[in-house]
Amino acid sequence: MKKFFVLTVLFALPMVAYLFFSSGVNNFAKLPVLTRNIADLNNFTTLDGKPVQLRHKITILSFYGSNVEKMEGNAFNLNEKIYDKNFEFQDLQFVVLAENGTQLQARALLEEISTTIDTKKWNFAFGTKADIQRVFNSLKSSYKLDNDFSSPYVFIIDKDRNLRGRPAEQSEDNKAVYGYDTRSIANLTNKMTDDVKVILAEYRLALKKYNRTNASQK
Repeated sequence: MKKFFVLTVLFALPMVAYLFFSSGVNNFAKLPVLTRNIADLNNFTTLDGKPVQLRHKITILSFYGSNVEKMEGNAFNLNEKIYDKNFEFQDLQFVVLAENGTQLQARALLEEISTTIDTKKWNFAFGTKADIQRVFNSLKSSYKLDNDFSSPYVFIIDKDRNLRGRPAEQSEDNKAVYGYDTRSIANLTNKMTDDVKVILAEYRLALKKYNRTNASQK
């Protein structure tokens, strides 16, 4: 009986653990598209005066509006839970939309973040309030910008300028996940971390297939 009990436990525990953890993980082969053709960033420029493009990059898009200082805690949460684990992925960029005139606030925030990690993938892009609102509206999400044109939510945009997330029927609470609340460590850890892994894995797989195809044609 003891041997039977031990064997049962040794067999059952791994299975139970697997089912438990897999039930909380986004197991989509691809992260679903929620909104297509997000507005481009034609009217925005970086701290260096350069243009910013969404196409051909996987973008984590944030909105800090006219009060970058207010979003410091959100930036640190995002930096720790998402950026720190993924910034070395070649085609990934973090873009923050802020109003013209907040450049000094943005530089100060980047300096604080850079004490712990290389911020080369953090890109502040500056435009007018109307430009910020235009891009946000194009997401067609269930959220709204605050009065200072900021939002605690960040969004995953793919290389074709499509918003990725979880439709209502594939979300635990039957509510579509358009973005991820950077005020909540739990939200970033339990949802966004997983979804970023899915979309990066999707593009890694696509790249491997592309490389194999090219190699076979040579």
